[in-house]
Amino acid sequence: GFGINRADTLQRQGRYPPPPGESEILGLEVAGTVIEVADDVNHWKVGDNVFGLVAGGGCAEEVVVLSSHLMPMPEALSFAEAAGLAEVFLTAFQCLRTIAHVKPADKVLIHGGASGVGLAATQLCRLWGIEAAVTASSPEKLAYCEQNGAALCINYTQDDFAKVINQAWPEGVSMVLDMVAGDYLNRNLSVLRQDGIVVYLAMLAGRYADNLDMALLLGKRARIQGTTLRNRSDEYKSQLVADFSATCLPAFNSGALKVNIDTQYRIDDIAKTHQRLEHNNTQGKLVVCWS
Repeated sequence: GFGINRADTLQRQGRYPPPPGESEILGLEVAGTVIEVADDVNHWKVGDNVFGLVAGGGCAEEVVVLSSHLMPMPEALSFAEAAGLAEVFLTAFQCLRTIAHVKPADKVLIHGGASGVGLAATQLCRLWGIEAAVTASSPEKLAYCEQNGAALCINYTQDDFAKVINQAWPEGVSMVLDMVAGDYLNRNLSVLRQDGIVVYLAMLAGRYADNLDMALLLGKRARIQGTTLRNRSDEYKSQLVADFSATCLPAFNSGALKVNIDTQYRIDDIAKTHQRLEHNNTQGKLVVCWS
């Protein structure tokens, strides 16, 4: 099977081309059984159940994947769950650990809390002893976030998240993980503690930020960083996969981490997956299975 991601809908619309040299077929994450290995690969064998990242081409019955971009499928997971694991958890892991270097007792703010990445990031925070505040658009989504470990849940349609954060956590947060962008920038900076970081990984509310308050930026000694995963080098992804495998993969068998599947579809219904994702009413991952 394979997972459906926002990048797939954007690529279909002609707004997010694949990296040079990569397949133009949609699909960034897969799960399945190894049917062939290259002569120089000795850590996988035919019959292994695996999951991992591809830079394109995942929406296919057979997929070629770099061996170092694969991970062993946890025994506790189904193929559908494994198909929805790699992209969201590796993205969240990259933002939290590789970029922001969060540590136990930190506090973070996660926008888009009920999205696949948002739920993955919230679970990783809980696993590492970090308090996570999340924003979402409905009581149902916020309840789901709380089930996944969110310590503070904010309905952004009713409350100003910056006011809620500053009231609940006056010392501020070490990191803001933002896939919304748009007019959030100054409010994100306002909730940061000294030397905090805002990490942007999408721009659902628009590509242009409001007028940057340089006094906030300088006063907080804040960092603002954008990131993507798809166009990273193969070497970067290999190291990310190795780090995640070593530190987080066992937690899926213990139940400390889980893959939140919103809906599982058959291949004939793939158009419905894009429609559902574009309506922004998902709670977790959309996955497609061949059987």
